[in-house]
Amino acid sequence: MLYSLEKVATLIGAQRFGRAETQIDRLLTDSRSLAFPETTLFFALRTRQGDGHKYIDDLYRRGVRSFVVEDVPESFALRFPQAAFLRVLSPLRALQRLAERHREEYDLPIIGITGSNGKTVVKEWLYQVLSPTLRVTRSPRSYNSQIGVPLSVWLLNEQSQAGLFEAGISQPGEMESLRAIIQPTLGIMTNIGSAHQENFASIEEKCREKLSLFRDAQALVFNGDDALVRQCVEQMDFRGERLCWSMMDTHAPLYVSDITPLEEGTHLTYIYKESKHTVQLPFADEASIQNCCHLLMAALHLGLTPEEVDQRLQQLEPMAMRLEVKDGVRHTTLINDFYNSDINSLDIALDFLHRRQSGQHTHSTLILSDIEQTGIAPAELYQQVSKMVTARGVDRLIGVGKALMAHQTAFAGIATECYPTTEALLESGVLDTLANELILIKGARDFGFEQISAHLSQRIHTTTLEVNLEAMTENVAFYRSHLRPETKMVCMVKASGYGVGSVEIAKTLQERGVDYLAVAVADEGVQLRQAGITAGIIIMNPERSTMSTLFHYHLEPEVYSFALLETLIKAADREGVTDFPIHLKLDTGMHRLGFDPKVDIPVLIDRLLHQTALKPRSVFSHFVGSDSPAFDDFSAHQFQLFDEASRMLCAAFPHKILRHICNSAGIERFPERQLDMVRLGLGLYGIDPIDNRVLHNVATLRTTILQIHDIPAGDTVGYSRRTTLDRPSRIAAIPIGYADGLDRRLGNRCGYCLVNGQRAPYVGNICMDVCMIDVTDIPCHEGDSVEIFGDHLPVTELSDRLGTIPYEILTGISERVKRVYFQ
Repeated sequence: MLYSLEKVATLIGAQRFGRAETQIDRLLTDSRSLAFPETTLFFALRTRQGDGHKYIDDLYRRGVRSFVVEDVPESFALRFPQAAFLRVLSPLRALQRLAERHREEYDLPIIGITGSNGKTVVKEWLYQVLSPTLRVTRSPRSYNSQIGVPLSVWLLNEQSQAGLFEAGISQPGEMESLRAIIQPTLGIMTNIGSAHQENFASIEEKCREKLSLFRDAQALVFNGDDALVRQCVEQMDFRGERLCWSMMDTHAPLYVSDITPLEEGTHLTYIYKESKHTVQLPFADEASIQNCCHLLMAALHLGLTPEEVDQRLQQLEPMAMRLEVKDGVRHTTLINDFYNSDINSLDIALDFLHRRQSGQHTHSTLILSDIEQTGIAPAELYQQVSKMVTARGVDRLIGVGKALMAHQTAFAGIATECYPTTEALLESGVLDTLANELILIKGARDFGFEQISAHLSQRIHTTTLEVNLEAMTENVAFYRSHLRPETKMVCMVKASGYGVGSVEIAKTLQERGVDYLAVAVADEGVQLRQAGITAGIIIMNPERSTMSTLFHYHLEPEVYSFALLETLIKAADREGVTDFPIHLKLDTGMHRLGFDPKVDIPVLIDRLLHQTALKPRSVFSHFVGSDSPAFDDFSAHQFQLFDEASRMLCAAFPHKILRHICNSAGIERFPERQLDMVRLGLGLYGIDPIDNRVLHNVATLRTTILQIHDIPAGDTVGYSRRTTLDRPSRIAAIPIGYADGLDRRLGNRCGYCLVNGQRAPYVGNICMDVCMIDVTDIPCHEGDSVEIFGDHLPVTELSDRLGTIPYEILTGISERVKRVYFQ
């Protein structure tokens, strides 16, 4: 539903100033999620993590024109002449109030879910059960906070037939605002645990606070065997239908009479409305069985037949775990979990650790931070932790935090050492003693355990690739000088930034105001997001197995076929995602990937107009030979095809769709074809693709001399005796080989490097980790620097000698080569 800015101002009681007249259909609180600035309303929230007002400059530059602000002066209208500002006392409260008014536009079943654990699992499983017959709008992932709930409810639209929203709280009084936003007709109370207990006077107070979400609901699903929940429901004088399920009370609305474990799953027998039925669950653990009982009761109440419920429960898919497994140094395996540190998630992580112990790794170490916000007395808490750690066979505990130090004696049966801070642990050197074992790294976010993981994952290698970030920004400026001011720019940082390292490159480009970054696969995009990159990220080669990752990290996929389009639509529907930005690729002559501009456009338009999951953000194509005048006629033919097809597609939609076809060479040679956006690739890294001249060199590959030998004439050097010395020679060994990306074809005097500015030819075959160079006529010593390519030896020299292109040289540099960034 589109809202005029005037209507929004009225709904939230805002004072308006500024000129913009826009239609709003997207709400934004996190600048990293920006996709469609033309119809986005940004709420400048002030939280403990930061102040949204400081992102106004950047968002305005990226095209946002509508802002909800707190206390900015009206002079902002002069600073941002095309923007409109809605000034309110609290942007957060304005966001919530707008969501309330939006919710009131819809008269349909709304299911609200709360509890201490299991909210997201129950929500996702209930969605899986209901979605075959209903169009269900649900909270994305775990959007259950004071900010997440209004953003979730805003997703309700004319196609919604039911809403499914979860609500989480950590303070008394928070649920009232969420109740007003969700206004559930059916409630589900999962369970009550210890999370955030320290903020409540008692667990009863917390239970009553959570139940207040359902004060006006027509029905409430809960576990009738949970005495606390049952008592609090009675005390709140709930007037709706009480839909409790029970394994003990035969008179409960849903009585579970038998639970039989199977080889894979569980067979459950229940009585509902005096009839006995069975259902087979694909899970065996107690928590999953309880979650299934909640959604079984809800699904039956919502009108599904027992047969439908049985069929759909059998097809439930498990929720993905957040634990990350990776190889560490000294033959260790790391299990990373930095998301939280509570007693329940620790139990899950320890179970995962225990299951991974095998013949390869029979010894295990737990690196654990203080566990906070439990409401349990520390002495009792760490006694529980000690029992859990012992039961799972952990051999060693390394604790971080003052509470663990104070209660170290609770772990008497385990080899234990504790440190006050993460920094103290890193400085102690104890991490360097870990080898040949499984290591679970489990810590609350505030402890910064990413540093521990990085230390245990680090690669040390004397060969380095030096990256000049200032030179890269000068290359951006060079290509921008060829653009119109309004033309946007995409910078290609795929293949680890063409081999020089994507994260630091992306950070620098983001600071320089680049509109989009582009990578090849989703994992590259995730790495950038986890490093704090907020700019738009395009995934050029999305894989079908990464759909959820794209949605979770706001990674915008290229779509080049109807098969991929349908996969994305189905995945977005499963995730409850709407209007997700995509970039449509047309094949105008490359014949690699893309829709046929002559045939596919009408069908593509029709399919896109009849779904709400995806929204085209751009349409583009690739020039085949924009770097050469020899292909100019074909380039003109390509542009004509693209121009006609892209205009037809853009005309079919009311929103702005960006068009782009120019690459680095096209920016220089075809200024009339720049359109809305261009893509900067090899030129970003200092190489002009038109003539291979170096602009501003970005990457320099260096190593050092390990050893120098005096070798007599007639002796051979290296494997297979390929180089015979024709004079007494000084031969230096340097620690770089084909495993680092140095091409073997450069050996036997086919190529050279620079030692103290002079040419030193490679002699002998290039080995995996070491190669030899002739330094007979070069004054040098062991430890001197060697330039493989860089400021004084262009990478194009190597590519020309090898008969290849600079791309191959740059992207071939191994990950074990350390990247050093400077500016």
